[in-house]
Amino acid sequence: MSQENNRHETDFGFKRIAEEDKAKQVREVFDSVAPKYDLMNDVLSFGMHRLWKRYAIHKADVARGMKVLDLAAGTADLSLQFAKLVGRDGEVWPTDINRSMLSIGAKRMREAGFDMPVVQCDCEKLPFPDDTFHVVMVSFGLRNMTHKDRALSEMQRVCKPGGKVMVLEFSKINKLLAPFYDFYSFRLMPWLGGKISGDSESYRYLPESIRMHPSQPVLAEMMRAAGLEDVHWHNLTFGVCALHIGRKPIK
Repeated sequence: MSQENNRHETDFGFKRIAEEDKAKQVREVFDSVAPKYDLMNDVLSFGMHRLWKRYAIHKADVARGMKVLDLAAGTADLSLQFAKLVGRDGEVWPTDINRSMLSIGAKRMREAGFDMPVVQCDCEKLPFPDDTFHVVMVSFGLRNMTHKDRALSEMQRVCKPGGKVMVLEFSKINKLLAPFYDFYSFRLMPWLGGKISGDSESYRYLPESIRMHPSQPVLAEMMRAAGLEDVHWHNLTFGVCALHIGRKPIK
């Protein structure tokens, strides 16, 4: 394949596909897993995803009256926790490119008594003005985006000067544990996905997408290239997951 063609391709798990097809294929994966997404998260992470998200919320240091943007919000579990912290004077905007996931999140927000705006949008083209949010968070969604650099630049753009841009994502595990993690990811995870959700194929894509995601240092450099400063990360559960944090410079 020529270099010209390669420039218009991207990864979809371990496969190479046309860039314009990735959003559609990712959408199909999450359309399929949406009904049992929360259950599968609990099963496949042994409940650890709740602890990772709780840690991210703590590090966000959100206070009453703040504005928070929750990207790839899915079923809105993070948005609900942020909404409790910002109170009625603040705002939380759950967004996702996937309508099936977002509709579940919107319903959960309403049932919990929070009248928050919910927006279906692409993180690479956010429909918000510059300098809008105190905290911009993407949780387990960046790896599915076609152009991660564009998404990070957009996150930086809509963040207020001095505000935080945060990325909670699966990352590169400690090398000593990698063989066990690979066996679990590529053998047990698809099997469990097939048994519980009836969709083993989607749970083959998910571990592949994790392996294709940039390492902790590479992602930190991408965040700096997007215009963020004081970029650092916290490894969680031996690097199975990592929380990256950067600040938008004060003008």
